[in-house]
Amino acid sequence: MTNPLNYLISELNKENLWEGHLSLQRNDYLKNQGSMDTRLYFIQTGCLRVFVVDDYEEHTIRFGYENNVIAALDSFITEQASDMVIQALRKTEVKVLEKAAFMEFARSTPERFESWLQLLEQLIYQQLERERDLLTSSPAERFRRVLQRSPQLFQEVPHKYIASYLRMTPETLSRLKNN
Repeated sequence: MTNPLNYLISELNKENLWEGHLSLQRNDYLKNQGSMDTRLYFIQTGCLRVFVVDDYEEHTIRFGYENNVIAALDSFITEQASDMVIQALRKTEVKVLEKAAFMEFARSTPERFESWLQLLEQLIYQQLERERDLLTSSPAERFRRVLQRSPQLFQEVPHKYIASYLRMTPETLSRLKNN
C-alpha cells in the first residue's frame, strides 16, 4: 500500500469530506491551553508547533509541516480539554475535519481503517524515538538525529523552538550547528 497519510488525504479529498478551512497568521493559535479540540487538521501551507507550558517555560512537543496532519492528540483521543497549544509559526492554511466524521470515514472500508492504524503506528513509533532520544542521548546526538530525520526543520522553524524541541538552550543549539 502507498503511504497511509497520502492515501487517507487522497480519499478525503476525493469524497470532499473536509468540513472547513482556516487561515492563520504567524503566531495565531489554532488551539489554546485548557481547551478541548477533537479536530484533525491537514496543513496545506505553513508550519505549526504543538507545545505545553509549565510554570517557567514552553516545551515544544511536535511540529507540523505542509502536506501533513496535526491534532492535539491527547484531546482528539480522550475528547477532554488538554494543556496542549497549537500555534502557527508563519502564515498557515489548514483544512479541518471533526473526529466523528473522520472516524466514520476511517471505518468505512478496510483499506481506510488499515491506513489509519498504520498512521497511528508511525506516530507512536516517532514519539517513542523522541522519548528515547530525550532520555538517553546527549544534546549533540539529539541534534544529529533530528537533522537526519527532519532536515526541513532547520529551514522552516525558528531556532528557539527547535532548541525547545531538543530540550537544550538556543546557545547550545547554535554551538552544535556551527560545529
